Amino acid sequence: MKLGKVEFCHFLQILALLLCLSGMNQAELTRSRSKPYFQSGRTRTKRSWVWNQFFVLEEYMGTDPLYVGKLHSDVDKGDGSIKYILSGEGASSIFIIDENTGDIHATKRLDREEQAYYTLRAQALDRLTNKPVEPESEFVIKIQDINDNEPKFLDGPYTAGVPEMSPVGTSVVQVTATDADDPTYGNSARVVYSILQGQPYFSVEPKTGIIKTALPNMDREAKDQYLLVIQAKDMVGQNGGLSGTTSVTVTLTDVNDNPPRFPRRSYQYNVPESLPVASVVARIKAADADVGPNAEMEYKIVDGDGLGVFKISVDKDTQEGIITIQKELDFEAKTSYTLRIEAANMHVDPRFLSLGPFSDMTTVKIIVEDVDEPPVFTSRLYSMVVSEAAKVGTIIGTVAAHDPDASNSPVRYSIDRNTDLERYFNIDANSGVITTAKSLDRETNAVHNITVLAMESQNPAQIGRGYVAITILDINDNAPEFAMEYETTVCENAQPGQVIQKISAIDKDDPPNGHQFYFSLTAEAANNHNFTLQDNKDNTATVLTKRNGFRRQEQSVFYLPIFIVDSGSPSLSSTNTLTIRVCDCDADGIAQTCNAEAYILPAGLSTGALIAILACVLTLLVLVLLIVTMRRRKKEPLIFDEERDIRENIVRYDDEGGGEEDTEAFDMAALRNLNIMRDTKTRRDVTPEIQFLSRPTFKSIPDNVIFREFIWERLKEADVDPCAPPYDSLQTYAFEGNGSVAESLSSLDSISSNSDQNYDYLSDWGPRFKRLADMYGTGPDCLYS
Repeated sequence: MKLGKVEFCHFLQILALLLCLSGMNQAELTRSRSKPYFQSGRTRTKRSWVWNQFFVLEEYMGTDPLYVGKLHSDVDKGDGSIKYILSGEGASSIFIIDENTGDIHATKRLDREEQAYYTLRAQALDRLTNKPVEPESEFVIKIQDINDNEPKFLDGPYTAGVPEMSPVGTSVVQVTATDADDPTYGNSARVVYSILQGQPYFSVEPKTGIIKTALPNMDREAKDQYLLVIQAKDMVGQNGGLSGTTSVTVTLTDVNDNPPRFPRRSYQYNVPESLPVASVVARIKAADADVGPNAEMEYKIVDGDGLGVFKISVDKDTQEGIITIQKELDFEAKTSYTLRIEAANMHVDPRFLSLGPFSDMTTVKIIVEDVDEPPVFTSRLYSMVVSEAAKVGTIIGTVAAHDPDASNSPVRYSIDRNTDLERYFNIDANSGVITTAKSLDRETNAVHNITVLAMESQNPAQIGRGYVAITILDINDNAPEFAMEYETTVCENAQPGQVIQKISAIDKDDPPNGHQFYFSLTAEAANNHNFTLQDNKDNTATVLTKRNGFRRQEQSVFYLPIFIVDSGSPSLSSTNTLTIRVCDCDADGIAQTCNAEAYILPAGLSTGALIAILACVLTLLVLVLLIVTMRRRKKEPLIFDEERDIRENIVRYDDEGGGEEDTEAFDMAALRNLNIMRDTKTRRDVTPEIQFLSRPTFKSIPDNVIFREFIWERLKEADVDPCAPPYDSLQTYAFEGNGSVAESLSSLDSISSNSDQNYDYLSDWGPRFKRLADMYGTGPDCLYS
């Protein structure tokens, strides 16, 4: 059997230990007794038996039980009278004893890392009496360690960081390996560290496991991460020792050791002149190999002719310099700008200032491109004034615009009608002169804000806008009037000189110095005996009574015309009528009622009084008519009409019997006159408030008085007869009237004609004549045939 290098080393170690411990397997420990130990029937002198600590090698791989040691008592004479027993940890399960010889063997493989020692108790007994011949003694079996555990990095793998450009010997991280072997015995647990991968950049201290930098000026920008393999080996690193490894990832952290640098010494950008203010013109960036805060930089314009036109700011996310416009560009004024821009790091590390200035410069040239621009007005806002008395066509003012482009195209003007919906103003398309197009009224609109459009003649799509505010100047064109609608009353017991109303006036005009109104009575009312007017000289006037007492029965309303003049130039005036009602007042002068007494009618009634009287009379008449109508409805039949309908006669006498010669009932000759007139009848069972259009009935002309009387009697009988057919049900075959194409179809007219007339043609006249066709045709008999 061939052994490997490691197995051969283990074999040599075990062999050496066995040789060293061979003399210790039967050690004895002398133990004094305080008093002699007596056996039954005999005495023996004071004796003792000797123990030593037992050792057993761990990880025994043999097939036979491993000999541990031997127990022996001086009492044992070798005749087999003494037997030995073992108790305690692992007794019988791990450790067994030969009860005759006292030899102890281990029956199982032992591992010191699981349990380093076992405490057992031994006793010698008399085999016959089974009584102890020696006191029970305790001893220890210690497991002897061998190097069977390699070092382990319990915290691995490791990650660490170290700043770039760090000097040699800068500590990075410490690694620690543990060995489960006995550190107090031999070198099995004595570990040394070495680096297997990572040279020449890093090193490790053999005893402490501290990893340090081994090269100067390691540059993160060249390589920012390293993978190290660290080995821990026991037996102080000697051959035959066990080893373990771990990995360490070392990252170089950034320092500001790289200044910003522009990739180019100059840049050029073209921008249109129409670009709005605050628009981005360009983005430039200085390259910086550093990262994070070390790459943060700021930009500024240090020189150039565009200092006031452009500005530069930094984008915090991309660290770009953003150039924007501060003022409007004008190709006609300036076609290009040159800017000197500096980029500098915000956080500079003093250790690396020797590498050079941490800033850089570049030149940016901005070319302004020409754009066809809309016309520009000479003023952003024009203010104009015009009197509201101005005539149509009056010139208000002039606006002016020009084409800012080099072509300087002619400009045409117009008014944006969305700002002048009523078309009060016009503008000359060529000169820009604004005139009035309608009469103006300051009271309707005091200020007009209009927009004037200026278009290039060569390119109408280019439109400029100018704003004009036209203020309308006031003239005195509105007469004064009452400030409100006054409700003036005077008590019947009023005394002369009593104030009954204080009035004021308003004027829609707006004079510069304010209003001044003058009040007086008109010439017609100046000499009246009832009231007088007093001008208070403060734009108010007072109405006073002029006589003692008023009577409503004589006159309930007075109309006082008041003349008001304003202070305009020229002044305007108006006459306003104040209505004064005479009222009955209480003791405090508060009006109670202002209507004339109903029981005393003056000689001359007003229109209102006449209307009230007529309304009362009409109301009484309506009530009387309703009462009479309700009483008659209780006594009269449902059909409210003196006239009768000949159709009832046909229904009542539907048994014609002997045909048309049967005239026993009445004189049929009365029906020969078919000239009739229609009339609308009213049903008695319909309420008076809602009238329905009744079916047409027939009214005979005055010549048929006898016929009417007869019909009236028969109608009464039909109304009270419950067996008679309904009145309306007979209308389907009623007399068609004078306008009928078929004339009268009544069989009553056949008295003077032959009775064998053929009526079959009625079937061809449509559904409206179906009933007559059934009655007079040759078809089957019907109910009334």
